[in-house]
Amino acid sequence: MKDDLKIASKKLGVAADHGGFELKEKMSAVLKAEGYIIVDFGADKYNREDDYPDYIAPMARAVARGEVGKGIAFCGSGVGACIAANKITGARAAIITDPFSAHQGVEDDDMNIICLGGNIIGFNLALELARIFLNAGFKGTERFVRRLEKVAILEKER
Repeated sequence: MKDDLKIASKKLGVAADHGGFELKEKMSAVLKAEGYIIVDFGADKYNREDDYPDYIAPMARAVARGEVGKGIAFCGSGVGACIAANKITGARAAIITDPFSAHQGVEDDDMNIICLGGNIIGFNLALELARIFLNAGFKGTERFVRRLEKVAILEKER
């Protein structure tokens, strides 16, 4: 059972529409070389006419169900990917553009999906943010758990 959890934590879901496709492809290759098991939810080719919910929602569902440990969602700005991911109960996604938020979002808020904009963030910064996000862990202290319980109530109100 412990080995299953370790494997799941190394599984990383990725998904992108045309706006984030190139960044997804580049980052996936590097993260795979670093030992992550990449589960790619698409797109599998560049298509200017594709729609981010078609790829982001299945990835967010996999994160919420624990089939992958965390997820990285890409679109042109990160906004659409973030909106779509957060429609999935159990997905906690945020657009991240700075190192502090990349770890603090996980440590305090149990963020499980990072959203990056392929048209607004460069590869080196995106990779740095992803690494910080992937190496961060939820603190699980009482006040952070209490807050997540309140978020879970909000999800049920939808």
